[in-house]
Amino acid sequence: MEKTLLYFSLLITAFTYINVCKADEKIGIYELKNGHISINITNYGATVLNVLVPDRNGKLDDIVLGFGSIDEYKNDSTYFGALVGRVANRIGGAQFTLNGHVYKLPANDHGNTLHGGSRGFGDVVWTVYDYVKHSHLTLTYDSHDGEQGFPGELSVTVKSHLSGYAYDFLEPRTIGSKFNELPDGYDINYVLDRTGAGKTFTKAATVRDDKSGRKMELWTDQAGVQFYTSNMLGDTVGKDGFVYKKYGGFCLETQGFPDSVNHRNFPSQIVNPGDSYRHVMVYRFTAS
Repeated sequence: MEKTLLYFSLLITAFTYINVCKADEKIGIYELKNGHISINITNYGATVLNVLVPDRNGKLDDIVLGFGSIDEYKNDSTYFGALVGRVANRIGGAQFTLNGHVYKLPANDHGNTLHGGSRGFGDVVWTVYDYVKHSHLTLTYDSHDGEQGFPGELSVTVKSHLSGYAYDFLEPRTIGSKFNELPDGYDINYVLDRTGAGKTFTKAATVRDDKSGRKMELWTDQAGVQFYTSNMLGDTVGKDGFVYKKYGGFCLETQGFPDSVNHRNFPSQIVNPGDSYRHVMVYRFTAS
């Protein structure tokens, strides 16, 4: 399976009311970290300063462009890592009409307005509303009526946080350990790594129950495996009158890729006249 390390999430909301802004807000650098991945953000321009992620060999590198000091960001015209606004990209002719009124804006890009003007959201000091080290950072900025020529008061909040990849089972863990992130459980096709000369079978999964000591290993010659955690079960009466509830079992369904008949780049699942279809699954059960 191809490994996705972590998600870096930005949640931006804008409101039409105003909060009190701290006039003496200091510029700082705030670190978010999860495992080997870390991100540094400054409240100057809500700017992402660096993103350190490992390569396949575990070597860490910064994968975003930027400068070596905050002062260099203050004179930046490249918008490295910045959160831009009020309006991203260009407004032609540095003006627009709203409700019959023409609003003229700073022309900071060859007669146009770019990324909110000559002093947009990437050039102001944001208020640190909430910060928990390594976990999350919430920044706010109150834009007054007429700022950079834009009408109306605007309160903006940006929340940044690092969260694990709930679908990542490359390292063993309990199936239900991430249900808090996936309230509807798992129902997803995993693409199996079948690289290697002459590789016919791929180990799709290993499942172990620590309480009983049972272990199941699954091999297949198929391209994928669907992982489903009985999300639709609900008080179903089964063997010996036992009531099966949501997440009462799980499925590992070896298969071709879903909807492959409509995707030419997927391995074909079409069986033509005269062809033979072969689908192999090998299960190994042990206990220790």
